[in-house]
Amino acid sequence: MLSVAALRARWTGLLGPFVALCLGVALMSMTALILVSAQPRVPDRYAGAEVLVAAPAVEAAPGTFPERRPWSPERAAELAGQLAAIGGVAAAVPDRSFYAQAVVDGRPVGEPAPGDPQGHGWSSAALAPYRLVAGGPPGRPDEVVLDRSLGLAPGSRVTLLTATGPAGYTVAGTVDGPGFYLADPVAAPLARGVRLIGLVVADDADVTAVRAAAESVVGRDGTVLTGADRAEVEPPRDVRTRWIGMQVLTAMTALAGFVSIFVVASTFAFGVAQRRREFGLLRTVGATPGQLRRLMYTEALAVGAVGAAVGAVLGTVWAPAFGALLVDAGFQPVGFRVRIGPWPPAAAYLVGLVVALLGVWSASRRAGRVRPLEALREAVVDRRPMTRSRWIGGILTTAFGLLLTVRLAGAGPDDIVNYALYAAMALTGGLTLLAPVLVPPLTYALTWPLERLPGATGMLVRRNALTAVRRTASTSAPMLLTVGFAVLIAGSVATSAGAYASRDAAAIRAGSVLVPAGTPGLSDAAVAAVPGTALLPSTVYADPPGGAATGAGIPIIAAGVEPAGFARVNGRLRVLSGDFAAFRGPETAVVTAGLADRLGWSAGAPALLGYPDGTGGQVRVAAVVADGSIPAQLLLTREVVRAHDPSALTEAVFGTATTGQDGGGSHRWAALGARLVDVAEYAAERDAAEDRLVWLATLILIGVSAGYTAIALANTLLMATAHRARELLVLLRSGATVRQVLATVATESGLVLAIGTALGLLVSMVALLAIRSALSEQVGVPVELVVPGSTIGLLVAGCVVLALAASVLPARLILRGGPGGGGYRVE
Repeated sequence: MLSVAALRARWTGLLGPFVALCLGVALMSMTALILVSAQPRVPDRYAGAEVLVAAPAVEAAPGTFPERRPWSPERAAELAGQLAAIGGVAAAVPDRSFYAQAVVDGRPVGEPAPGDPQGHGWSSAALAPYRLVAGGPPGRPDEVVLDRSLGLAPGSRVTLLTATGPAGYTVAGTVDGPGFYLADPVAAPLARGVRLIGLVVADDADVTAVRAAAESVVGRDGTVLTGADRAEVEPPRDVRTRWIGMQVLTAMTALAGFVSIFVVASTFAFGVAQRRREFGLLRTVGATPGQLRRLMYTEALAVGAVGAAVGAVLGTVWAPAFGALLVDAGFQPVGFRVRIGPWPPAAAYLVGLVVALLGVWSASRRAGRVRPLEALREAVVDRRPMTRSRWIGGILTTAFGLLLTVRLAGAGPDDIVNYALYAAMALTGGLTLLAPVLVPPLTYALTWPLERLPGATGMLVRRNALTAVRRTASTSAPMLLTVGFAVLIAGSVATSAGAYASRDAAAIRAGSVLVPAGTPGLSDAAVAAVPGTALLPSTVYADPPGGAATGAGIPIIAAGVEPAGFARVNGRLRVLSGDFAAFRGPETAVVTAGLADRLGWSAGAPALLGYPDGTGGQVRVAAVVADGSIPAQLLLTREVVRAHDPSALTEAVFGTATTGQDGGGSHRWAALGARLVDVAEYAAERDAAEDRLVWLATLILIGVSAGYTAIALANTLLMATAHRARELLVLLRSGATVRQVLATVATESGLVLAIGTALGLLVSMVALLAIRSALSEQVGVPVELVVPGSTIGLLVAGCVVLALAASVLPARLILRGGPGGGGYRVE
């Protein structure tokens, strides 16, 4: 019959797999519910239109979400007239949208997201539909209808900032929805291209018949959408946000499944080592290896069934709150809600059972190989901590990791992440296998100061670690994994961001940069406030090679610049063919080599473009430049971009004056939604939104991986402490006080953490140094290695608290009965 200590040790050994499976299934259930709920939805602005006619879609590369090609004003008017004549259609409304933002107390308020125009023609309000709650529609060019939440009453004055600059308007009325609505004749010049025509149908109209008639009118020049299909006109920014969120959620789910298997497998494997004497006794009384394997599978299935059930319930309960957090973090669009359904938790439950069985597979084989003579073993001395297979596996895996690190140091931009991840995984696996060899020297180095302290604590800690080398190595492995991957992920993200910022700063030849402040871009009035070179981004369209000459098939990221000024400030410009000096006037353009190869363009040849206002034109390619040497795929003159994209906003103005020479213009720029910064600050902030999302995703992945490995660490220490009950009681009987025994246990836990942290830092720093070398070669400037110390410090501190709780508290429970051991049998 098993002793109370053995029973407690068995249940302690099952606690880790239970918690790991419970949290893993909770994460999988929660993320599955969110993924199922993250479907396109009809935008509120178009909820009142039963039928939507959308402009033609364009080709989109993976991970890009371009807007549809707009119709020209003339074509939009022609289509609207034909669609309005359809029976049952009450109104055909071309939706004209443009940038608009209110200025309150001298500063723009309510910064809209890029690609989220807040200005519209008054007729577009009927598509929502938004209701007038006060006043009336705009009747004069200087009148506006706006959201009542701004607190402005009809008759009051308001300043609106548009792409041209600030202008005063009189509030004609307020509506119960967002946006700024100008009279249609005023809105038309601000948004020349039209991407959608909404059809407001009569109450008794047959929507199916209206759709069929609309399709015959539009033909191949657009797409007619009804019902749930109207979600296809969801703003590209929402589609992109949801896509990013799905990448993060998918990574979380995959990581949760992988680490759950790792934790379950490692915990069951450690449990087999702790229960060898028990299995030996079972073999002595006649148990077969198959019966022991079935015993392990039964235990895993029981733990999996209960843990997965609890996890499925927790995931369902947590999903709405986590969905709201994703919206706040920017990983789901505003308005996203989690829909609770039965099959995602059920699927996560089944996955949890599979994970439990996979995790116990290796441990069950080891349990089946235990011999009856193992029942006679009492000492925990490691007679052979390194087997031949462990030596071979450790050396080969470490060598492979070092080889990948060498390749990483010279890797290109597309291979850095993959090489870094694979190198870290290989080095982690190699050092884990070789840990019994590394533990003794690390133990001597880390316990040397303890030997100089009075008492026997230092000596006991060192002897215990060296006597049970495999136990020390096993308990330090989770810490190695936690620290190694956390430092690698956080350090690589921070180092990469700093490297690209340094590259951009080194390439800009300017004294200062005017950047947006509280706005998505700079108006023409802000650009005129600082002498310098402006960068005006836009999107144009080109036909694929061999396609019809519509000038609309492929979206191209373009930028409008002043050619001579741009050449002066751009230190990265590299011309491959043609002459950049020939880039002047509205009939010329500069293109990157990648785009030129894709479209078959060459220096001196003509190129047909479709513009954002729906019109088209031909330009001559003045020069082909290297990819990455300009901040777009295509350069046009600023005048061309402004003429065809009246609502485009300038990204930045590169000025000659330094930030200290603003001439007292800061207050004036604030009213224009701008501020002056130095080049280094501009380079660091240029991709701030992207860097923020990347960093949040990094923290989420670190949290998931660290949480699981922390569970493994705590459970391993808990099992190890419970298994050492006899050893701890013997110390107490030998004259040690309870405080001395607890101090020894706490110091041993600290030693395990220190060994794991040292090995984890070794793995991560080797990979990070290779990443820095690769980035330096790639960006052409010295790169500083950045390791977020605060993040790593919090992680290590959390592991310390958890490890001490998992080792000292059970030791205290063991010792509370005194030398007699309470409920523990000491033979």
